[in-house]
Amino acid sequence: MVLILFRSLIFRNRCLNLLQQNGLATTTKLTQKIGFIGDGSMAKAICRGINRKGLIDYSQVYVSSPYIKNLDSWKDLGANVSTDNSLVVKESDVVFLAVKPHVFCDAVKQIEKGANMKYTKNKLFISILAGVTTTNVEKALQNFEGARVIRVMPNTPMLIGQGCSVFCPGSKATEADLKLVNTFLEATGMCQQLPEHMIDAVMAVSASGPAFVYIFIEALSDGGVRMGLHREMATRFAAQTVMGAAKMVLENNKHMGTLKDEVCSAGGTTIAGVHAMEKGRVRGAIMDAVQAAALRAVELNEKSKRDNN
Repeated sequence: MVLILFRSLIFRNRCLNLLQQNGLATTTKLTQKIGFIGDGSMAKAICRGINRKGLIDYSQVYVSSPYIKNLDSWKDLGANVSTDNSLVVKESDVVFLAVKPHVFCDAVKQIEKGANMKYTKNKLFISILAGVTTTNVEKALQNFEGARVIRVMPNTPMLIGQGCSVFCPGSKATEADLKLVNTFLEATGMCQQLPEHMIDAVMAVSASGPAFVYIFIEALSDGGVRMGLHREMATRFAAQTVMGAAKMVLENNKHMGTLKDEVCSAGGTTIAGVHAMEKGRVRGAIMDAVQAAALRAVELNEKSKRDNN
C-alpha cells in the first residue's frame, strides 16, 4: 500500500512538473490590487509576467504616468490608468515604484500633495529603483503610515517567464510580504533573496546583463552575415546558440572553461575564434561593462541620499 502511494506521488509530481514547464499548471489567483507608479518596460514586464501565470487579471492593476498617451497599451489590456500617482496608491494594496530614480522624490511629494493620507496607510511598496537603498525609500515614505518596503532587482526576460530577480526586505517588511514578492518573482522565472549589499553587483549582471547579451548576439549574427549567411538565419542561429549554451551552463554543473574546452579541438576552427576574441579583449570588455553598471548604481544611490536630505 505504501509503495502504491509512493508511486502515485511520484507520478503526480512528474505530471505537475510537465504542466509547469508548459505553462499549464494551475495557480492560486491573488486577491490584492497591484499598482505601478511608472509605466515603463520593467513595469510592463513584471505585470505581464505575473498575469501570464494567472496570478492576477488586468482589472486588478492600477498604473500611473505623467503622459496619458503612454497608458494606452495598459488601458487596452484592461488595466485602470491615471496620470494621478495618488490614485494608484489609494486603490492598490501593493505598489511597485517603477519610476526613474531621479524623479522618485518628486513622485512621492506629488502623492502626498494629492492624496488623503488616510488612504495611504499600511501599503506594501516594492521598489525597482536602480541604486536606491531600502533605507532611502523608507525615508522618502516616512509620512506613509505603516508603509513596508521590499527592494527588487528584476530583469526584462521575466516578460517571457525567463526572469532572473533578487530581492531584499526593508526594516518593516513582514514574512507575508516576502512570501508575496517571492510568489510574484517565481512566476516570472528564477529569484532569490539576498543581502542588500549584493544588490548592485547582481543588478550589473542580471538586470543590465540582457543588454550585454543582446550586443553579443547581434555581433555573432553580424559575423554570420559577414561570412555569407542571410540576416534572419544568422540571428536565429546566434540566439539559439546562446540559449543552448546558457542551458548547458545551468544544467550540466560544469565550469565554463571545461565546456569551452569541450568545443575547442586541437588546431581547429573554434580555438582560432577564441584566440581572436582574446586578442580583442572581449573578456575584459565584458568585465568592464559589469563594473561600470555596478558603479553607476552606487552613484545613483549617493544622489538619492543627497535628494532625501
